[in-house]
This record gives sequence, structure tokens and C-alpha cells, in this order.
Amino acid sequence: MREEIVIVPGSEAELYVEDVGPQDAPALVVLHGGPGGSSHPYRAAWEEELGEYRVVYLDQRGSGRSPELPLQPRLFTVDALVDDLEAVRTWLAIDSWVPVGHGFGALAALEYGRRFPELTPGVVALAPWIDYPELARLFWRTALGDIGEPPEDPTQAVEEAFAALGPKGVLDRLAFPSEHGRAHQEWLAESIPLGGSEAVEEAFRNNRLWEFDYSPYLLEYPTDVAVIAGEQDATSYPHQSERLADLAGAGLHVIPHAGHYPWIDEPEAFFRAFYSAVDSFTGA
Repeated sequence: MREEIVIVPGSEAELYVEDVGPQDAPALVVLHGGPGGSSHPYRAAWEEELGEYRVVYLDQRGSGRSPELPLQPRLFTVDALVDDLEAVRTWLAIDSWVPVGHGFGALAALEYGRRFPELTPGVVALAPWIDYPELARLFWRTALGDIGEPPEDPTQAVEEAFAALGPKGVLDRLAFPSEHGRAHQEWLAESIPLGGSEAVEEAFRNNRLWEFDYSPYLLEYPTDVAVIAGEQDATSYPHQSERLADLAGAGLHVIPHAGHYPWIDEPEAFFRAFYSAVDSFTGA
């Protein structure tokens, strides 16, 4: 299989990119979750299933195998992530592609489609996170719900939740329907930290991204969207996934018995929904 590994110069940041598969095939770009994750677990889980596509696995700025960012919050914003995507597309000379965003990555995928609809035949949002105040409250109730109501400040709510259980402890309770699924994802992720680099964590907090709700930007959304969610993923389903589908007029495919990583829990059902979405966008 064709593979090209490059470091692409983005806007004030360099980006680790793996470009895999036939150059003339329909192109996808994979946007990992986190913030601060990596595309490595996605390629490890998906490569054999996506051999008929050109797939760009991108580690977002300051994350995974991309170089660390300086401690400057302005360098990690949604706009910066979208600008990086366009820099990668231009560098690789791809005419158009389908952004595939998971969790936090769905935010960048959706904003790219909104800003560049002419380059985006469709967006696939996997277990999307679009309303961060709601997610912050969910995290707090998961960790501390027996002592009252979450604080009004979403950033404070997240910090209190993570102080009580740690990020991994909170997400383990919400995202995995089985111990097998959790162990498999940890094996795929290996040593990549959930929170990413110090600069990414600091920027997410200082830029008040926990206060950001993308919902208003989904009204009159300019390109097609497909939402795929695990039925037992409390981080995204039903509230986040259904809201995105309702506001953007998107198709919603719910995978029974699956959590935040439906390709691990129910691979056949997941890839059936995935192929259907991508092929409807690309005409493959």
C-alpha cells in the first residue's frame, strides 16, 4: 500500500501527516479526538478496512507526533485547526476530501466543512462533541453528582471533575460499555496521553473552549453531514449527536451496544454505516 509520511508546515505550527492509499481514490482526512490525542489509534484500527480510500491521518497541532506548541493560547484555536487542515490539503494537492472527526475532532471537521463547502462533499461526525458546557456538566455529574449541582462556570466544572476522578476515570465511566472495549482502546493508543501536551491543555482552558457551544453555527449548514454514534456512549448520545443531526439536517446512525469507539465494540455495524456515509458523499 502506498504510504507517505510528511511534516507539513501549517500556520505557525508543523503537522505530522500520514497519507495512505491510492492517490486517485476518494480522499478522507481523519481528525482525532482529545484535545491532544493522535491519529495513531485510528490508523491501527481502520487501515485494513479503508484500503479503497485515500486516507490522511493527521496529528493536530501540538498533539501526538506533531511538534509541541509554545505555551501561547492563541496557537490552539478551532480556526487554527481548520487553517491547518487547508494547509495539509493544499500541500498534498487533494482536490476535495471528506473530513472524518471523532469526539473533539468533529468540531474541526464541521467548521472546515462550514468554511470550505466547495472542498467538502460531506462531513462524517463520529460520536461528536459540539456543546462543551453540556459536556462539562456531564463530566461533573459523573464524578461528583452525589454532592449537588455543577458550578455555572464550565471550566471550573471540568477541573473539579478531573480533580476528583482524573480525565481517564471520568471518560471510562461514560464512554465504554465493556471492559474489553476499554482495554482494546488503551492497547491501540499505547502511551499517547489523553490530555495531549501541556500547551494544548493550557490553551483549551485559557481560550475558554469549555464555554463554547457550536450549535448556532449548524443552522443552514452548507454541506452534507452524517452522524454515527454508539448507543451506549454517554459523552455524545443522545444529546450531542441528536442535536447535531437536528440542527444540520444530518443523517444519524446509532450503533447498538457500542460506546465512544463503535469500531471496537461493533465493527461490522460501524463500518457498514461508515461506508454508506462516505460513499454517498463521494459517489463511490
